[in-house]
Amino acid sequence: MYQRHLDEVLADSGPKADDDLLRNLLDLSPTLSEAASAIIDDSFTRCFKSNSPEPWNWNIYLFPLWVVGVIMRYGILFPIRLVLLIIGWVIFLGLFIPIHFCIKKHEKLRQKLERGLVEFICSVFVASWTGVIKYHGPRPSRRAKQVFVANHTSMIDFIVLEQMTAFAVIMQKHPGWVGLLQTTVLESLGCIWFNRTESKDRMIVAKKLKHHVEDPDSNPLLIFPEGTCVNNEYTVMFKKGAFELDCTVCPIAIKYNKIFVDAFWNSKKQSFTMHLLRLMTSWAVVCDVWYLEPQTLRPGETSIEFAERVRDMIADRAGIKKVPWDGYLKYYRPSVKLTEKKQQKFAESIVRQLDDRKSTRSLTTGLRDGGLS
Repeated sequence: MYQRHLDEVLADSGPKADDDLLRNLLDLSPTLSEAASAIIDDSFTRCFKSNSPEPWNWNIYLFPLWVVGVIMRYGILFPIRLVLLIIGWVIFLGLFIPIHFCIKKHEKLRQKLERGLVEFICSVFVASWTGVIKYHGPRPSRRAKQVFVANHTSMIDFIVLEQMTAFAVIMQKHPGWVGLLQTTVLESLGCIWFNRTESKDRMIVAKKLKHHVEDPDSNPLLIFPEGTCVNNEYTVMFKKGAFELDCTVCPIAIKYNKIFVDAFWNSKKQSFTMHLLRLMTSWAVVCDVWYLEPQTLRPGETSIEFAERVRDMIADRAGIKKVPWDGYLKYYRPSVKLTEKKQQKFAESIVRQLDDRKSTRSLTTGLRDGGLS
């Protein structure tokens, strides 16, 4: 329909109007500017790109130093770290299994011991990367009606925070050995799992969240409201679920120093096992963690506004940029209906502009003819 209308208008136009018509078409809609901006600077895909370090072993003087560094990292540091990690797991499993299955009658004692063991194994993981973690602010405590939210760069965010405080975390279900740990070890902390592809999981998770934050004996609840890993240079939109629980929100800002290794985990390109291997063969993982001032919902403030205010705090403290994107677009393409709606809106703007042009031309011709007669 729109194409036929466009053809009719173009047929009525004379050669002299070609330049004006082209100019009007280029100015007719901000959609063209939006598309051009997307091509020039796609801030969404930039959120999920890992910047490769520039090569520095480019001459005969620096190359030997680079070779020495590779030998030290892979031949000396990695074996030591691997042995440390294996010993840590042997100690952890040797204590966790009997405690988990033999002290069921003493629930509080069992939970306390399990929390201590989870903090221990997370400390072992951090040591296996030669982690240099600086924590700023008061350490989180167990209280009812509070939830902790943090920006998300990698699954190691959980490990970095867990070695200081035994959080119960909301996390995507993972396959393999990570999924096994989720359903065994981390289940004992009261962690909540979900699947992005299951729409029913959202309602179930929402009910579990409310129950968890109202229980004073539960471990502190940790949520990554971005819903996906971002490259620690940007922060995408926060999901509002964590800000609708009618409780205190405690922001946590996490910033990694990329001088030795980029801690960003792109799950589409790399398994978590390979991600850990890359960290264990680096020089060190350097990170700052800030526990920021707790926030509550202000009078007249919506949950979305509350989420944006907390995101501002985290972005400012960590020195990362805000972008107005939903992180779930990383996993899902825009629906066909959304695309068709955008196309229809663009076509309507073209037809409207051409109709205005045709009406103006007819009016001008009529006035000119009337003046001559």
